[in-house]
Order: sequence, then C-alpha cells, then structure tokens
Amino acid sequence: MSDTLEFMVRTLLIGLGATLVLDAWSQFSQRVLRRPAQNPAFLGRWVGHFPRGRFAHASIAAAAPVRGEVALGWITHFAVGIVFAALLLAIVGLDWARSPTLLPALVFGVVTVAAPFFVVQPALGAGVMASRTPNPNAARLNSLVSHSVFGLGLYLAALLWAWMIP
Repeated sequence: MSDTLEFMVRTLLIGLGATLVLDAWSQFSQRVLRRPAQNPAFLGRWVGHFPRGRFAHASIAAAAPVRGEVALGWITHFAVGIVFAALLLAIVGLDWARSPTLLPALVFGVVTVAAPFFVVQPALGAGVMASRTPNPNAARLNSLVSHSVFGLGLYLAALLWAWMIP
C-alpha cells in the first residue's frame, strides 16, 4: 500500500474510531453523570446556514431550522473527527500511526479544544469559551474533558488499527 493510501485509510479509521470513543463518553456522561446532551441539530443548523452566508448566530437555538439538520450535524461531527485525525497524522507522521503512543494523541486532543472555544461556541451564540452560557466554567471543563477523551480515542483507535493493519 502506498504511503498516501495508507495515510488516507488510517486517517479515516482513526478519525471515526476517536469520534466513536467521544460519543461513548458523551452517552456515559449524559446518563451517569447527568450532564446535558449535545444537540447535533444545532451543529447541523449552523452548517446548514453556511450556504446562505450566515456563519454566526446570536442564539443557534433561535435560528431558523434547516432541513435535515440532525443528519447534517452528525455528518459534520464525524467529518471534523476525521479532519482532526488527518491533522494529527500530518504532524506526527505515519510512523506514529503504525506504532502509536499516548502523549501525542492526548496533547493533540487537548489542543483541539481551541475549535469549540474560539470558533464553534462564539458562532453558536455561546460566546468565546462559553462566556455567555449559564455556567461558563462547567462548559469549559466539559469541553476540555471531551477533547481529552477524543485525544484518548485517537490513541486507542490508532492502537487498534496498528494491530489490525501491520
């Protein structure tokens, strides 16, 4: 297999796997820790407004619904996970994916918290670093923990595929 094809295959598998780990954490934290569920419709609504030239909202909940927003939200969620996996592999290289270690994945997962803090939350009306939410520190901690779990998921998915794809 060429390095380019291997990069693409590992990126896809690691990104999907890490996103599934994040989703399992979200389900656990929702059911056991009683944390509020993320609404994929809001992410889909946000992305669904892009073709109309609308990239930021005062409140995504108050924005006009978009047809298929739940599906679009899930597709976007997994696409972002795959893009993040591609960025990780572009930084650390294929050798890491062939023999993964925890630290690069975990650090990268923590760094990716910049995306919700400085792009997604402000664009959805929650403010920079969730400053406009009822409990900003809890929202910040939740984002940080979730992205750390995503980093762990990057490692676990890479480990699985390193074992399955020699």
